[in-house]
Amino acid sequence: MKFTLKNEDIASYNDTEGRDFPKYTSQLINWANQNAQGTRPAVVGQMSELFPEFTASGEEATIENWREWYVERHPEALDKAADRIFAQVQNLQKAITLIDRDMVQDWVEDLVISKTFNGLYVQKAILSSLAEKTERSYRPATAEEESKGIDGFVGDIPYSVKPDTYKTMGRLSEEIGVKMIYYAKTKAGLKVEVED
Repeated sequence: MKFTLKNEDIASYNDTEGRDFPKYTSQLINWANQNAQGTRPAVVGQMSELFPEFTASGEEATIENWREWYVERHPEALDKAADRIFAQVQNLQKAITLIDRDMVQDWVEDLVISKTFNGLYVQKAILSSLAEKTERSYRPATAEEESKGIDGFVGDIPYSVKPDTYKTMGRLSEEIGVKMIYYAKTKAGLKVEVED
């Protein structure tokens, strides 16, 4: 069986109490939370375990009962999370006052010129070196191949080249179905890890 549920249908199945936030504020708080890590399990508990525990407790599944059940078991968690996030919001408030048109111009130039050049320069060096070590040819990806996450080919094997920090990123916006090459910059150059 296949079916769809609209937002209003989902809400009709649940006792929800959504809040409206002024424009941009929810995005900024979410961004601050990503930096502050205020809602990580270490701070607020593991929701994927706690909510099923609540629903199995025999309590009627209402938002108010969930709130009471949760706060009883984690009385300081909401305040700790809010304190961490608000501290980061204050950091963002200070930082945003430093941003002017010239800084935005510099940021765009750094991204488009410097980071692009450095990224593509490193990518070419890594793939060329791998080709040399494996005695195969190297070619950069076409625009269509790049849209699939491919940076280049060594022989007929497609590779995606990423900094090693990519492995630890909490949320990846793309799923790459090719062999990965990770690199870390060192004082002496690059540490490269090629996926088998």
